[in-house]
Amino acid sequence: MTTPLRQVTPSIFAATVLIVCAVADEPSGSGWVKHTIFEGEGCMTAVAADYTGDGVLDVIADTGSGKTRLFVGPDWKEVRLDDNHGGRYIHSETWDVDGDGDADYIGARYKPGLIMWYEQPDEPLTQKWTRRLIDDQVHGIHGVIKGDVDRDGRVDLLATSAQALEPFPDSLAWIAPPKNVRSGDPWVRTIFADRDAPGLTHYLGVGDINGDGRPDAATGAKGGPTDKSGKGAWFAWWEAPPNPREAWRKHSLPGHHPGATNIHPADINGDGKVDLLASRGHGHGVIWFEAPSWKIHTIDAEIKEPHCLAVQDIDGDGDIDAATCAYGSKLCVWYENAGNGKFARHIVGANQEAYDIRVVDIDQDGNLDFLVAGRGSNNVVWYQNPGR
Repeated sequence: MTTPLRQVTPSIFAATVLIVCAVADEPSGSGWVKHTIFEGEGCMTAVAADYTGDGVLDVIADTGSGKTRLFVGPDWKEVRLDDNHGGRYIHSETWDVDGDGDADYIGARYKPGLIMWYEQPDEPLTQKWTRRLIDDQVHGIHGVIKGDVDRDGRVDLLATSAQALEPFPDSLAWIAPPKNVRSGDPWVRTIFADRDAPGLTHYLGVGDINGDGRPDAATGAKGGPTDKSGKGAWFAWWEAPPNPREAWRKHSLPGHHPGATNIHPADINGDGKVDLLASRGHGHGVIWFEAPSWKIHTIDAEIKEPHCLAVQDIDGDGDIDAATCAYGSKLCVWYENAGNGKFARHIVGANQEAYDIRVVDIDQDGNLDFLVAGRGSNNVVWYQNPGR
């Protein structure tokens, strides 16, 4: 099901507020050092990029209820981007949407559904960041992720439509930009899992899972008492057809997974096959599914509510590791892969709640750090990697 989206919304005003929150907290026992970017309000999502063109990474986060802020590194001075988008962004992405050489920001609201992109201006600290509509018909957007779905060399966006609300209940969508994203032409939405993803889906993973050269998608649905359908507590992946605007084929993964939220494709055990690494962010545990039989391996059975998950080579040794910050356990941890799919857990920090995590080299020293959006901790922090 493919539909064009309607026109863009007006621009917004950006004002600068000089609030410095550059704080180095106590180091954890592992040598990682926690730095506070912002505190005082809950934060659901945060992303990092060089938004000011000075070669230093900055952070954009949604704080409080509908307050989108740019925190300018390295001192984290605050710049207001938006005070009124009718709620809070639950997830976000960043890339050069308009192809002008700088990083733009994408924010997604859960209910009612809304996805906006913010164009970085020439003077990002003083000029307006123009806000434009990507979608407002997909409801229950808990996760957004970028990927070139149609393989045309341009970045597309994938999103969950997790609420049982028309016009696209219990569905998954990918959204392609128009040729000129500043023109006001609508983005084109394709529902690739039409009413085929019930149970309150959360975050998405993207990658070529079956080795046919086409990007596939995976997600999890938490289920639980707020799932009125009673059809949640699962992980699955969708196989992209040659024409990605047609329906994708669903592949359910084995097991019953209360609280399922995150899943990412990667070759976990180094056998050349793409596996899937997942977390039950509204339950317990981090696991991985071994291709092609999808045998379940437990990485961490006890960690409580690992709501965020990053899957990449954190220590630079050539295999795939993982990181999470669990809001139930209030632990930030990373899982070191021994190269064969067996993992050792390392605690990065304690007493930190989270909803979102990104693995990025914040201080640009060649080591990957962790950026954490702390919902219940009322903060945005980053953990500095001590290196090895």
